[in-house]
Amino acid sequence: MVARRQPSTGEIILKYALIFLLSMALVGCSSNDELPDVTADTGEQQIYEQAQRYLRSNNWDLAVRSLQLLESRYPFGKYAEQAQLELIYAHYNGYEQEAAVEAADRFIRLHPSHPNVDYAYYLKGLAAHSANEDLFSRFLPTDEAERDTSQAREAFAEFNQLVTRFPDSPYSPDARARMLHLRNLLARHEILVANYYFRRGAYLAAANRGRYVVENFQRTPAVADGLAVMAQGYILLGLDDLAEDAIATLALNYPDHPNLDKNGEFKSVYTLDGLQRNWINKASFGLFFPPTPPQFDTRPKL
Repeated sequence: MVARRQPSTGEIILKYALIFLLSMALVGCSSNDELPDVTADTGEQQIYEQAQRYLRSNNWDLAVRSLQLLESRYPFGKYAEQAQLELIYAHYNGYEQEAAVEAADRFIRLHPSHPNVDYAYYLKGLAAHSANEDLFSRFLPTDEAERDTSQAREAFAEFNQLVTRFPDSPYSPDARARMLHLRNLLARHEILVANYYFRRGAYLAAANRGRYVVENFQRTPAVADGLAVMAQGYILLGLDDLAEDAIATLALNYPDHPNLDKNGEFKSVYTLDGLQRNWINKASFGLFFPPTPPQFDTRPKL
């Protein structure tokens, strides 16, 4: 697990302000929105048209309830399959990600040959990707790579199913782009985990994370940091031959990496020449300005 950044006072205040505003909005919605005006005699088409009005007005709660009512009353009606598909969409837009995934699973299971089943796979991937993202993370600055990545892995798998089964689907290009983003995200997460292990003194675990990135996430921006992590981990473990191999590979493929000097030598607090301490630390016999654990993250700063 990666140590999470503690929110600042301003972020905390902003979050609680958002909570308050959202609460007021929900109170307003509950007082103004009525349940679908449906009687025992209301027909299938009327309920469907009502659901469409709610969808067009972004009233996701009432859209969900209308679509569920339509399916329960007319499970074999002409709008039943379309209602099941639109239910996924309504759940997703209403921030009910788990419900959206369940609805997509159900649609795929019941209608594997439906002409729009590719859309169900697409929505399932979108819902899985944002399942661990709450409403406030959309407004507060957070590092996506620091979060739990289990949902990102699930989303990648769903998008992969879409592009594999339906390569000509209109949703496949966007799914491929999202897969590229998710792959970069998963690789960066491994680097942040390695940094956490460096802080804990678990150098072998850190080196293994770097090697995992290099071996499994080729062509991602995190590979360069993966090699630097390997080099640093092996140096700290006293495995100089492996460290030199990692440094040579880093210098050959990423000569501009900030942990390399102009001669291709590894720059860090801990190098093959030993611990690099500043003069204040040396003069104070290690009491002041002690070396900090190495950290690797060469992403552009926001």
